[in-house]
Amino acid sequence: MKVDMIMPKMGESITEGTILRWLKKEGDRVERDEVILEISTDKVDSEIPSPTSGVLKKILAQEGDTVEVGSVIAEIETEEAGVEGGNGKDETAPAAVAEPEPAAPQPEPQPPAPAAPPPPAPEQPEPAPAAAPAVEAPAAPSGEKRFYSPLVRSIAAKEGISEEELARIPGTGMGGRVTKNDILQYIENRKKAPAAPPPPPPPPRPEPAPAAARPAAPPVAPAAAGDRVEIIEMDHMRKAIAEHMVKSVHTSPHVYSFSEADVTHLVKYRERVKDEFYRREGFKLTYTPFFMIAAAKALKDFPLVNSSVDGDRIILKKDINIGMAVALDQGLIVPVVKNADTLTLVGMARVVNDLARRAREKKLLPDEVQDGTFTITNLGSFGSLIGTPIISQPQVAILGVGAIKKRVVVIDDAIAIRDMVYLSLGFDHRIIDGALGGMFLERVVKYLQEMDPETL
Repeated sequence: MKVDMIMPKMGESITEGTILRWLKKEGDRVERDEVILEISTDKVDSEIPSPTSGVLKKILAQEGDTVEVGSVIAEIETEEAGVEGGNGKDETAPAAVAEPEPAAPQPEPQPPAPAAPPPPAPEQPEPAPAAAPAVEAPAAPSGEKRFYSPLVRSIAAKEGISEEELARIPGTGMGGRVTKNDILQYIENRKKAPAAPPPPPPPPRPEPAPAAARPAAPPVAPAAAGDRVEIIEMDHMRKAIAEHMVKSVHTSPHVYSFSEADVTHLVKYRERVKDEFYRREGFKLTYTPFFMIAAAKALKDFPLVNSSVDGDRIILKKDINIGMAVALDQGLIVPVVKNADTLTLVGMARVVNDLARRAREKKLLPDEVQDGTFTITNLGSFGSLIGTPIISQPQVAILGVGAIKKRVVVIDDAIAIRDMVYLSLGFDHRIIDGALGGMFLERVVKYLQEMDPETL
């Protein structure tokens, strides 16, 4: 019996996903809940398990394809193979799995790849149905005609964006594909413009020719691999990080404030309870929960830091949802601790450990990396004393935590050795001035230095 495997819905706001990698080939045996492919959405990369046991009969969406939620991406044939077959091939498929013949069907994915979306009726007089745009994309493997997902087409139609205007929108998706974020950003920029969008190419630059013209410099040749050069293609996560960072720097005028905190009492507390904590909870107590709690308290005192900017409006967030940057082998991801101001020390430690562990195992859900209102990045976990992190849009501030180091300090005119940590606050100068940024940072320092872990 054939079972259709569909593109899963990975969150309320997720409407499509990109196939990153198939871990199984056509003809391979798969078990129920065995991971067989990796997909990427606008929010997170995820490993997708098989919905049933059987044979991966046909792959309908190839690596690199962007597929709408609910679309069939593969067919799995279960043990009752011969019942639905209708021809000899279907009935013998299960037997063929035992032999190493997956190489024979291997070339077949190429032709079906363009036709993965179901084609409409042969007649083309009615371009209205949403499925029609998905059929256009495969028609031009040369790259002259761009692919637009049904979601992008729908947004373009709603906003009155013509085909020519759509073609001018720069795409940041795989292969230059226009993503949902690309078209929404374009629409937002177009609304801010006083008149119709200017023509894309600027007028030719007037170049007065000097009397003694110098020979033109030869064009810079693109980098090529060689004995002394290695070319590394960015993966999907690195491209997404690059896009997000560039967008943030172009959106927010970043300003930084720096301070330091004496966390000697927190270091002593952790040393005293860490073994018993590990036996009871099954994971190590880190310093991150302490910084999360101090930041959550300060955000309640300064709600403007827990906001976002929408044009000329400031959106104050009632929920305090703190993102924490987690380093992965291929980049980083920022899972979000929801309602961080309501958690105890042990509760915060459990949530932080769980999110960090599942982030490294690629088991986060898209909803767990959304709705952050503030971010903390622990620069000290790699030995850095201080840093200037980039704001995670659409947030307006980010806290960088350096390494905790023993240093000689002066306390009440006396020299002492204390456990000190540098803190850096990057904030959006559109709505947060230096005074507010400095006061918020000093409030975080105050909560850290006055924190009594026994009462948290």
